[in-house]
Amino acid sequence: MRLFTFLALILFVFSCKEQTPKTPETAATPEPMEKKTTLYPDALNGIFEAHGGLAAWKEQRTLEFTLPKPENPETHTIDLLTRKERIQTPAYTVGHDGQPWVLEQDGKYESNPEFYHNLMFYFYAMPFVLADKGINYDIAEDLVVDGVAYPGIRISYDMGVGVSPKDEYFLHYDAKTNQMAWLGYTVTYRSGEVSDKVNWIGYHEWEALNGVVLPKAISWHAHEGRDIKEKVNTLVFENRSLSTEARPSTFYDKPETGTYWEKPSE
Repeated sequence: MRLFTFLALILFVFSCKEQTPKTPETAATPEPMEKKTTLYPDALNGIFEAHGGLAAWKEQRTLEFTLPKPENPETHTIDLLTRKERIQTPAYTVGHDGQPWVLEQDGKYESNPEFYHNLMFYFYAMPFVLADKGINYDIAEDLVVDGVAYPGIRISYDMGVGVSPKDEYFLHYDAKTNQMAWLGYTVTYRSGEVSDKVNWIGYHEWEALNGVVLPKAISWHAHEGRDIKEKVNTLVFENRSLSTEARPSTFYDKPETGTYWEKPSE
């Protein structure tokens, strides 16, 4: 931010015998107007634009995709305004209507629905989820992969934001196209402590959906620190859809036969 100092000029003209007529004051030359700022760094705005623009993203209301797990595929449906969620599988259904709930149908749900809530959505809805409230942005050291330098933005969270506010993300993008290319992230949920172990995902397969560009698939890579190595796992998002229409709010509500999940006591 540029700091402006306003100077008040007070002219006193004294004369022992006669007053000298005052010379009309000339209008002060206005200083250049400060450049308008936004909530986001210029680099992040450029990334949003490369993916269709934040305005186009904010027009959307319902996002859906399927994770093709062989024995129990998951269909994720998310309300983009409220972030309510429903994950339907043949064995069970889990959701979040303000708090996590579970409906066991043909199998027991063994995971933690609080931690899983919006987790895969967060990876899929990059880079737009990085426009959420309570986020802090800093410059990150370039990530160099196969001799190509990818500029980066470090993302941290205000306390009380999400279930893991001490998590960090590192968004790296193509310097020529501004399109997102890599995501580094830490996981602190179980420990509650800041972690310096960064996992790396490659974002290299994209498609336009309803005016915005989202990933078709993402790949985790082996790494030694910031030295990115071969792919170890690729996740394909199937049956991808994005709509400006909202599902009825009851779609995300806990079914009568479902139960709200309670966090185990320590």
